[in-house]
Amino acid sequence: MLTLTYEYKLIPHARQIKVIEHTLNICRSVWNYALRERKDWLKSRKSPVNACSIEQEYIIPPDLPYPNYHNQAKALTEAKKTNEILKSVNAQVLQQVLRTLARSFADMQSKNLGLPRFKNKYRMRSYVYPQMLKDCLKANQIKLPQLGWVKFRLSSKIPDGFEIKQARIVRKASGYFMMLSLQLDVKIPDVPFQGHPLGIDLGLDKFLATSDGELVERPRLLNHLHRKLKLLQRRLRNKQKWSKNRHKLNQKIARLHQRISDPRKDWHFKLAHHLCDQAQSIFIEDIDFRSWGRGMLSKHCLDAACGQFVTILKWVGWKRDVYVAEVDKNFTSQICPNCGSHTGKKTLDVRKHNCPECGYKTHRDVAAAQVIRNRGIEKALGHSVLENACGDGLTGAVTPSQESVKQEILNVSLRIPRHSVA
Repeated sequence: MLTLTYEYKLIPHARQIKVIEHTLNICRSVWNYALRERKDWLKSRKSPVNACSIEQEYIIPPDLPYPNYHNQAKALTEAKKTNEILKSVNAQVLQQVLRTLARSFADMQSKNLGLPRFKNKYRMRSYVYPQMLKDCLKANQIKLPQLGWVKFRLSSKIPDGFEIKQARIVRKASGYFMMLSLQLDVKIPDVPFQGHPLGIDLGLDKFLATSDGELVERPRLLNHLHRKLKLLQRRLRNKQKWSKNRHKLNQKIARLHQRISDPRKDWHFKLAHHLCDQAQSIFIEDIDFRSWGRGMLSKHCLDAACGQFVTILKWVGWKRDVYVAEVDKNFTSQICPNCGSHTGKKTLDVRKHNCPECGYKTHRDVAAAQVIRNRGIEKALGHSVLENACGDGLTGAVTPSQESVKQEILNVSLRIPRHSVA
């Protein structure tokens, strides 16, 4: 099953905007009530049997079951019979809010995350219609529950054969958007290792360096608007909470953040397509970029958004039938890509690679990218780039040079057949 998500900008009129805002407010109330119910149940079970809690807690009967998704969904159905406000919102939309809360608690246990947070009117920004009609789309209009026919900007054509499964309405600083989930019953095989390999080394001095010697500068989008953003956030500190002036300033700050994030995302997509034009196999390091956002250079790391770029590169590579894989990140700057010898640890001020064994000289990041490329080929083919496959050390065997072995392996990778899409 193939699932794609397409984003479109909605063009709702005044009545539809009012319905969207009302739905977001009710979803926020249901989220906060359900989260409060779960936290109260957990706190009541934490208190020891021979002492009371230091804080004031609700007294919950001991035989009351844990408020999981099924119990809360059943209680929501009963509450809709007497509550007119809950009755005014689509029932499946509110059920999806409870399902999202249950998923957040499951992620908290499996991924060792914190408790979900309560939502104010700025944090609850989307809701989902989990089921759509088959004939809900015509030209540049879509029929949504309680909204009717809504116009949207058809920025990209919906592919033929795909079925619309669900729609998510998102409120952003620049307006309202719609995320359409499309499905097609088809099985697509994984992209095989093929063609010209390319290693990529990500960094901050240069955003990335390729094994072919290309260096890409970082766009530094946050630096251009950081002064204005800092001034607006300083003004926000002095505004009275829940006032109209504070709300207007919050909207202005949100629009400024979107002016930073949208060009960055567009630049990431263009760079990913540029790399896919150069190679049929791309290798990157398996880095946890969350650790980059906690150090001394956290602002610059978050501005570069390397994690977002890696996600986009994998998607663009899959769409364009380019093999993208991750390799071990350790000691990529301490190994010579030409001879494989260990050159020792380099400080950050050393920007040139100079191997004392073979005399190979190049840019430090380019050398690391070439090491990543060699590791990727070794992982894909099952043996090292520098490994001698002609029987080195055997009587009568001729030892080939390292460059000829690398060229032969690259030639073999070029002859790997492509698999057709099912």
